[in-house]
Amino acid sequence: MPDGYRLLAGSGGYDLNLFTSPPDCNFLCSICHGVLKRPVRLPCSHIFCKKCIVRWLARQKTCPCCRKEVKWKRMVHVNKLRKVIGRLEVKCKNAEAGCSVTCPLAHRKGHQDSCPLEPMACPNEGCSAQVPRRALAEHGQHCQHSAQQRCPMGCGATLGPAERADHNCYRELREAWGLRQERSRALLSRLRRCVRRVHRATNLIRRQLAQLADFLEEDHAQLEGAPEEEEPEAAPEGSSGAGVSGIRAQDALYIEG
Repeated sequence: MPDGYRLLAGSGGYDLNLFTSPPDCNFLCSICHGVLKRPVRLPCSHIFCKKCIVRWLARQKTCPCCRKEVKWKRMVHVNKLRKVIGRLEVKCKNAEAGCSVTCPLAHRKGHQDSCPLEPMACPNEGCSAQVPRRALAEHGQHCQHSAQQRCPMGCGATLGPAERADHNCYRELREAWGLRQERSRALLSRLRRCVRRVHRATNLIRRQLAQLADFLEEDHAQLEGAPEEEEPEAAPEGSSGAGVSGIRAQDALYIEG
């Protein structure tokens, strides 16, 4: 095998471990020994990965297999073979991280763009961390290079760089708890005063009702014990006129005498 051949090994095609089952040997590149990626055919009918053969021809102008001279303009893209290879079932590139999804090779990029285990770079300037896509949001909350971060102690506050230095959620929570206790004590004291006023008013009403009941009983007893008044007897008929006449007769005798 020529030196250039060894130098180019492993540089162009798909890794064999990417596929769920071993691919057909006709789908392998003779230069990189991987599955053909963007396959091209030379005039001599040998097929290679485009990247592999371009690098090869940059050093030598012959076919790696048959040593026939090759002209660049006579290379042909084998699109039909590319489509066949695109239907081969592959594993997610994050399979070792725990992703169990399999899909056709042609759809691998689409899955990779949404795979929750795909390593993602932290968007904060100055942070070089690579975290799975599903953990990126949580990482952003605690990243030391983030402009806004959630309190690491779990109080829920969102802090800027200047606030983080002075933030003490235990002290703030203790102060807030103290204020709430003071308000609770004030409300309890006010409630007790209201209860006492209601109690005094209730006792006063009870005493007044008792006095009213005693008064009503005494008045009722007096009404029952009082004697009934006798009505004057009516004068007999005619007695009133006779009396008057007798008085007038005496007066007349007195005047004459």
